[in-house]
Amino acid sequence: MGLTARIRTRDGWAVSHAVVTVTDMTGTQVLRAEADAEGAVRDATPLKPGAYTVIVTAVGYAPAAASAIVTASGRAEVGTVTLARQGGAELPPPGPWTIDPAHSSVGAVAQHLGISSVHGRFTDFTGAIEIAPDDIAKSRVEAVIRAASIDTGNAMRDGHLKSPDFLDVENYPEITYRSTGLTANGPDRWTVHGELGMHGVVRPVDLDLAYLGTGPDPWGGTRAAFRATTELRREDFAMNYNQVVQAGIAAIGTTLKVELDVQAVQGEVPLQAGS
Repeated sequence: MGLTARIRTRDGWAVSHAVVTVTDMTGTQVLRAEADAEGAVRDATPLKPGAYTVIVTAVGYAPAAASAIVTASGRAEVGTVTLARQGGAELPPPGPWTIDPAHSSVGAVAQHLGISSVHGRFTDFTGAIEIAPDDIAKSRVEAVIRAASIDTGNAMRDGHLKSPDFLDVENYPEITYRSTGLTANGPDRWTVHGELGMHGVVRPVDLDLAYLGTGPDPWGGTRAAFRATTELRREDFAMNYNQVVQAGIAAIGTTLKVELDVQAVQGEVPLQAGS
């Protein structure tokens, strides 16, 4: 019996301070509960069968509402409620933004042996975003990644990835990305068109971009958050090495899933250390 729900941000983080209020069809509050540290709400208060409105609030986030139907069991399973940052639908202010490597990540996932995934990340990168003042589609982004900063948690594997079989970091020390255009897919979703330079090859690569919101930081600045994903084929960048361990099964998959979580600070500013 009672209410169950999960409260998350758009990028999947738990909102531990969320408050859930349930009202009946007359607008009378019948239940109020707080999320735990994992963003979960579990309240055993039985509810009468019928239709209810569930309102989720949290400091710094826009309120969200959902409908719930309670059956004879007296239980309401709301599922996952996603909260957006307060003002999150508003685009970042125009002008230059600096990507903060300390609070951003550049990750890649490759299939291994056909049964599991190997996760890696680049730890040394810089980037800049220019938000156009008149037309968001004219905004630009550039990033430079030091290829030798690849880290998969295994020194032997990292050494192989840096070798001429893969990234060949001595001859191609930088991976670059420069946007060439932007297509809107919704109020906070875009496709970023651009060119990726890696291993001596430049190819067009599109990023699926989600804007997660803008807000103040503890150091007096303003930050915008983004998440972007894409998929690359190794052979497109002349990285054809592989080892067949069984008939039809290669040691390393031919595609890479790239996942970018980016925080950008407004302005062209020196970044401060901190959490």
